[in-house]
Amino acid sequence: MIYDISPALSERLKVWPGDTPPKRRILFDMTRGDNITLSSLDATVHLGAHADAPSHYGLGAPAIHERSLDYYLGPCQVIKVSVPRGVCITPKLLSMQIGAERVLLATNTYPDPERFNEDFASLTPELVEMLHSRGVKLIGIDTPSVDPFSSKELPAHRMFLKCDMAILEGIVLKNVPPGMYELIALPLKLVDFDASPVRAILRTLPERSA
Repeated sequence: MIYDISPALSERLKVWPGDTPPKRRILFDMTRGDNITLSSLDATVHLGAHADAPSHYGLGAPAIHERSLDYYLGPCQVIKVSVPRGVCITPKLLSMQIGAERVLLATNTYPDPERFNEDFASLTPELVEMLHSRGVKLIGIDTPSVDPFSSKELPAHRMFLKCDMAILEGIVLKNVPPGMYELIALPLKLVDFDASPVRAILRTLPERSA
């Protein structure tokens, strides 16, 4: 079974305030009598489900085309975290056993990608460091950022940089049961860019025979 955990990309999708919203420009259109339909896209690379590059939050750090695809492909664990809006998730709120190198956190604090709310949940740097110590190389979250909306210092991002971990933001997990899956969320090979949109999906793992 496949779970599509990417929001639909349209002009209704909300992006970070001040960033570039998606805009489709139609160059040729068969409904107007052209022989083909052809369009262009103008948008932020931090669009919908997206992978941050270290260069987004670290001076001189690798751009997205320099990141190994191994971060974004392989076994992962979806964990439901019951927290109020605006909470920074601490290690104490993740008491369950970690069983994969990639962890996706479902907070349900950013329920509608077409309506931006600032009070989404985020991560503490202590949580990032704890998951790193347990062998985690990627953390995904169903919010626009791993840091609070008002944060300027970006402590969680900086801990990701220190630990050389990958960030996956803007995913949609509300219909995904907790458990183990295969994650496929490959970024585009955008040279020197600070992020890339991804088509993030989860595949259920085959059941092991007794």
